[in-house]
Parts: sequence; C-alpha cells; structure tokens
Amino acid sequence: MEEFVLRNVTVVNPDHTMDNAYVLVKGGKIAAIGEDKYITQDLPEIVEEKEVESGAVLVPGMIDVHIHGTNNADTMDATQEALKTMAETLPSEGTTSFLATTITQHPDLITKALKNAASFAAEDRSAGCAEMIGVHLEGPFFSKDKAGAQPKEHLMQADVELFQKWQKEAEGLIKWVSLAPEQDPDHALIRYLTKNGIITAAAHSNASLEEVEKAANSGVSHVTHLFNGMSGLHHREPGVASAALLNQNVTNEIIADGVHVHPAMVKLAFHMKGAAGLLLITDSIRAKCLHNGTYDLGGQTVTVEGNKPYLEDGTIAGSMLKMNEAMRNILDYTGCTVEEAAAMTAWNAAAKLGLSRKGSIEPGKDADFVLLDREKEVLRTWCRGEIAYEKGKEG
Repeated sequence: MEEFVLRNVTVVNPDHTMDNAYVLVKGGKIAAIGEDKYITQDLPEIVEEKEVESGAVLVPGMIDVHIHGTNNADTMDATQEALKTMAETLPSEGTTSFLATTITQHPDLITKALKNAASFAAEDRSAGCAEMIGVHLEGPFFSKDKAGAQPKEHLMQADVELFQKWQKEAEGLIKWVSLAPEQDPDHALIRYLTKNGIITAAAHSNASLEEVEKAANSGVSHVTHLFNGMSGLHHREPGVASAALLNQNVTNEIIADGVHVHPAMVKLAFHMKGAAGLLLITDSIRAKCLHNGTYDLGGQTVTVEGNKPYLEDGTIAGSMLKMNEAMRNILDYTGCTVEEAAAMTAWNAAAKLGLSRKGSIEPGKDADFVLLDREKEVLRTWCRGEIAYEKGKEG
C-alpha cells in the first residue's frame, strides 16, 4: 500500500473541524494528522503529496447500514458479482463501508444470499472498494399491516432456531436485524440477539408505544427507516414512530431523500433526537445509478420514475438515494453543522456497530475518507488508504 499525505485540507470530524491540516497515510491506516505547519515532525523524507482542491473538505468515509443494491446489483442476487459491483460502485457516493441488506423472501433464498455474503467476505479483497462489514437482515419477521415493499406471502413470526441457522450459514456476518416487536411476542429472539451483540431494530411494525417500550427493555435499540413502515404519531394512539422519537436510548435511521419523509419531518426528528440519535441510510435498490424503467426487488416488479421507485399499487419500494445526497439534504433540511452531518453519515453507525477502526479521521483508524466540494459532490474517495473513486475518471 502506498504512503501519501494530503496537505492544506479542511478535515471534518464529528466533534471538530481542523483547517489547514495534513493527513498522513501509511499501510491503509491514518498515521498522523495535525496542523500543516507542523508536518515536518511526522512526514517521512519521501512521501507522495496528493493535491486537494480549493474549498474542498475531507469527511469520514460514510457507512450505509441499510442498502439493498445499486448499479443493477442486489444482495438477494446471491452472487459474488453482485456484491463486488456494490462494493466498487458505492465509493462514488462517498460510502466506504456497508451492511449488505436482505429483504423478506422464501427462507431458502435468504439462506442463499447469506451463504454468498459469507463467501464474499472470506475473499482477500483489494482495499480500493467499499468494505462489506456485515449483513443487515431486514425481515421476514414483520407485520403484514406494515409490510410496505416486503413481500407479504413470506412474512412470519420471529424464530430463534431459524435465525441461528441463518447466522451459521452467514458465518456470523449478521450484525443487524430489523423485526416487528409484535412478531416476537415473548421477545425470545430480541433477547437472543441482544445477548449475542447483534443490533435489534423495530421495523415494519404496527406496535403501540407501550409494545415498543417493552421491546426496548428487552434489547431493541434502534428503529429502521423512521416514519416508513410503522405506526406513527397519532395523538391518541402513539405508535412506533412516537416511541422512536421519545426514547433517547433508541437510535433512529432515516431516508433523507425528500420522498420517503417530508423535509419538515426530517427536521422534527433531528430536533427530537439530535445528531447523536440519527443515522442516515439510503435503503437503495438495484435501480440506483440506472435509468427510469422496471426492476426487481425481492421478486417484485418495481417501476422507477425519477427518484421514486414504487410497486404496482403505488407503494414506495426502496430508494434511489446516495449517501452524499443524504448528507447534503440533512444540511439543507435541518440547518445542522457539517460536523453533525459527519456524525449521522459515519460516526454513529461505527459506534453502534462497535467498529472502532472507522467513523472518524484519527490516527490509527482505517484511511477511509471522502473529499467533497462545496455542493457535497464527491471528488475522491479513499477506502483503507487506496483511491476507490475519482471524479472525472469513472469507468
């Protein structure tokens, strides 16, 4: 791996910004960071200097914990080529790590996708692409009342033995599980997941506020795509969304594309949870990066028009959102700082997963970072110290 230094760059971390800084990279890790005028203390005699565009900022590599696909590839394709395409495409939007996300399907098809993910993770891959850091099991333990784009015919009650089988096939890669608390009435699976250090999230659920609170006491610590696929903010019957906003021990993820959630509701969530309580995700599907048309999602036909994918009945089915767009939108919708946006796109996910080597630009961490211009367009992305995307040099 090459050694290089970025000089006179503005470095944005979740807790501070450093102007006129340098970042030294060795062996895929951040070796040193500091004020550029003191660079001679850490700089080797021979090291390549990388040019940094005027006005650009360096932010931590973004972590998408909920993504089904992009560029005509989907986790449920269950092929090495599909995961490779995702890993190679995602740096163009600033994503350097991701959880490959499944969808409700026949158990055998989920098993196939999980086995494929395990095989993909076992390969010694180049650092010059996004890192698949695990699997997010979205479904099939959901409520039919709030199925959304999850195929209803394959929904089921929570099953500890089935999950254990899947985790074995995945070789321990399942790091995150989204389920409806009411589909696990005795909380057996919730408690099992929590005991084994797996993030448990409420999703596609028609639960009451009280049911979610009880599930949170058993281990649910997150709510998947806030406001979408859940009981809401009704003034006499507060549901999952209400519990998500009120419980400060529960983090929320949100799709900030202006389609899934109105910008005013994104702002409300930010004011209620603060930057520390929100994770930005894409929930994107294979159609991202492609043209309008029809595509597959979990065996269903999805029509894409502009930035909205939908099923035949009009149900929104995933998104076309990119992580750098989510960052730009959260800044616009909420007036938050770029440091807070960095927390919501990187630090919070890393912290939630206990992934101490990612999430910020600090010595000893993976050299995962993104150079953004003033409009938050991606200029360059580095994954573990290697250039993975450079604007103008696509393909």
